[in-house]
Amino acid sequence: MRIGPPVPVLRMFDVDATLDFYCGYLGFANDWEHRFEPNFPLYVQVSRSEAVIHLSEHYGDGSPNTVLWIPVDDVAALNAELRAQQHGYSAPGIEPDGPGGPTMTVIDPSGNHLRFAQPE
Repeated sequence: MRIGPPVPVLRMFDVDATLDFYCGYLGFANDWEHRFEPNFPLYVQVSRSEAVIHLSEHYGDGSPNTVLWIPVDDVAALNAELRAQQHGYSAPGIEPDGPGGPTMTVIDPSGNHLRFAQPE
């Protein structure tokens, strides 16, 4: 029996700001969106490379201020990519001695922390 990797579900409160953050700023693709009916809460899958995240407006899905640890091959390159955008509210640095290797943390519009780490 195969058991796949877990897919985190993060709560979102502002759809436009959240999708701009993940798809515009972080470079994730919007894979699909789902609503049970018009004007119902939105549920979205975004991905970049092997990272897959679900974003949900549904009450009870995820909790604000969740932390995701995401391994990357080159945290310095990702940092340079993000800083080059001169994003209005994010200018992340790299913590060289982060747990699991050099780590860059970015915080999404709902307060979720994404820790991109380069394992040593």
